Amino acid sequence: MGRTVRRSDYLEQLHEYKDATSVVKIITGMRRCGKSTLMEQFIEDLKIEGVDDLHIFHVNFETFDGYALVDPDELRSRLRELPKDKTVYIFLDEIQDVKGWELIVSSLEMVKNYDVYLTGSNSDMLSTDLSTHLSGRYIEIRMLPLSFKEYLELHPGDQETRFNQYLKYGGLPDTDPNRSERYNTGYLEGVFDTVLVKDVLSRLKTDDINKIRAIARFLYSNIGNTTNVANIAKGTGINPVTVDRYLEGMRSALLFHHAEKYDIIGKKLLSTNGKFYASDMGLRYMALKGSGTDDISRPLENLVYLELIRRGFTVRTGAYRDKEVDFTAIRESEVEYYQVAMTIMSEETRAREFRSLEGIRDNFPKTVLTMDRFNLGTFNGIKVVNIIDWITGQ
Repeated sequence: MGRTVRRSDYLEQLHEYKDATSVVKIITGMRRCGKSTLMEQFIEDLKIEGVDDLHIFHVNFETFDGYALVDPDELRSRLRELPKDKTVYIFLDEIQDVKGWELIVSSLEMVKNYDVYLTGSNSDMLSTDLSTHLSGRYIEIRMLPLSFKEYLELHPGDQETRFNQYLKYGGLPDTDPNRSERYNTGYLEGVFDTVLVKDVLSRLKTDDINKIRAIARFLYSNIGNTTNVANIAKGTGINPVTVDRYLEGMRSALLFHHAEKYDIIGKKLLSTNGKFYASDMGLRYMALKGSGTDDISRPLENLVYLELIRRGFTVRTGAYRDKEVDFTAIRESEVEYYQVAMTIMSEETRAREFRSLEGIRDNFPKTVLTMDRFNLGTFNGIKVVNIIDWITGQ
């Protein structure tokens, strides 16, 4: 294993669920976001705690050694050989490549000394027969690419320089700001093509790469803009039925997240347009080939959306009367409101960003996040915070 960063938040969850043998732990996340490394880190933790190799069964079905076990009969044969004397920790990485994997996992869950962990690059795996067979006896751990704090730990350096590189190349662990742009965009293009072909088109049983690329480019160009299937169809010239189908395929492959629109006064979801956000900004940069990527205001908004998800919030775009609030973040009984702006140094921009928050009459926290380093603080109950300070917890 090369240089890695310890994904502490996710490892903490795995340790919390450890030895709950009646529950299957499923790690989902877009391809190459670090799921396999997380599994390897957890296995190392188990060994440090004294678990021997005999009681750890680990297969990555995308490796040379794991490919032989893609055959379900061969996998079952190996699993039958596992010891029965005490807890055996079973790790099945990218299990969706195994035909009939749902039944295999369901049978493993019935063995009381098996503690089972899975990874998958498609959220569809949770809407398959697995949920029926397990009857809810699973816990999903949703994994995102590196946070900026993790990125800094992996690539130490000047904070602001690294932040700009992070916005450009994204948070997939195998990108490297110390390497050339050709290296990084080449790597990202390989990931993007693999996701489209293996995680989207093959599951939709089609090979129309041009249409799905066009839809992806439209979404990447419009992150942070309200949109819907009709808008995408009009913008790409593709039939709405096809757009809807491909869009769902890309969301299942965890390329994009959808933020629903929320009526702050009525406290209800609206059926009108929501917004799409990218799981990784590096893929956006690569897909757009640099076109329209000089403006970092949209990537900043995207970054805040992902960070709020990491912090355990359900994130929606807010609507307050005729004004838009970038994010309404809800976690249990907590609610927080956020506006994101590149700068609020001009009086006009400052007034606009504050106006959306000032009208909300509840006492929940309200924050404007900006790249500015001046005029920070609290004004009329609204906090103005530098976005790098906010995301690094300073």
